[in-house]
Amino acid sequence: MDIHINQQMLSVADTATLAEALAAYGAKPPFAAAINGQFVPKTQYAARTLVQGDKIDVVQPVAGG
Repeated sequence: MDIHINQQMLSVADTATLAEALAAYGAKPPFAAAINGQFVPKTQYAARTLVQGDKIDVVQPVAGG
């Protein structure tokens, strides 16, 4: 199935979890992830299955002051 991560299309297995999609995308910690605008706790990444067309945003912290 096709999903979008940070506005880039990615094809994943029909049974893919958020954790699997993030690994396929190459996301490097630390980051937070949201699916369709809803943040997902890191403890739920492996349990949260995806559906066709999901839009995932990966956000990394920005340091500064």
